[in-house]
Amino acid sequence: MAAPLAVTPSTDVPEQVDRPLLTYYDDATGERTALTASQLGGWAARTAGLLRDGCGLGPGSRVAVLLPPHWRTAAVLLGAWSVGMAVSFRPRATAGLPVLEPGGDRPYDAVFVTPQRLDDWLEDVPDGVHRYLVGTAPGALADVPAGWLDWSAEVLRHTDTPPDYAAVHPAAPATPDGTSYAVWGRLAKEVAAQLDLRPGDRLLVDAAEHEQPVKWLLAPLAAGASVVICTNLDPAGSADRMAAEQITRVL
Repeated sequence: MAAPLAVTPSTDVPEQVDRPLLTYYDDATGERTALTASQLGGWAARTAGLLRDGCGLGPGSRVAVLLPPHWRTAAVLLGAWSVGMAVSFRPRATAGLPVLEPGGDRPYDAVFVTPQRLDDWLEDVPDGVHRYLVGTAPGALADVPAGWLDWSAEVLRHTDTPPDYAAVHPAAPATPDGTSYAVWGRLAKEVAAQLDLRPGDRLLVDAAEHEQPVKWLLAPLAAGASVVICTNLDPAGSADRMAAEQITRVL
């Protein structure tokens, strides 16, 4: 599987196979999900298989993602990018605003959205040929409306072993506006440098403040750092969280 956005994790530090690459907290529910690089890669491979083999999509296909910072969002993004798709990421902050991009007047090849945003009257969820609901709580969704599928169930139909996909060309568009994989890769490295991220760092991210994946996902990967995403962050427990997770940087 090709490295997404030409972002290759740093090899300046010894590989720690069992160390989480991405940890997700929801302080409102007490959820903690920790994924190693291998585990996150497995979920990305399942998503890639869902898109390529389940939906018949491939390089150049257009995918809309309306999801918050979350480990499942990382799996969807990395899975789509790993097979050369152009991903339109739409943060919650854009709800109610028109999204202008080439081809925006025709359905996307696949759409991923949370149930909350699907039901939000402010949202203009784009139409898609293949439509998936992605829950942010553990387990499958209790209710899936007609015309939609539960990502958490459908993705398990595919293997977590990365297949032999063709390498993604650096000049290929990573987003529908035509921005290439190479450009996004350079941007991720620039953001990592601005955040002073270094190999082995642990980055704490408040999900409510930073929705763009170039900050909470791509920049840490580019720097060889790991990330701890916190939803409904409880300030009272932040000191304990930082100590327990060995946080070295805060976003």
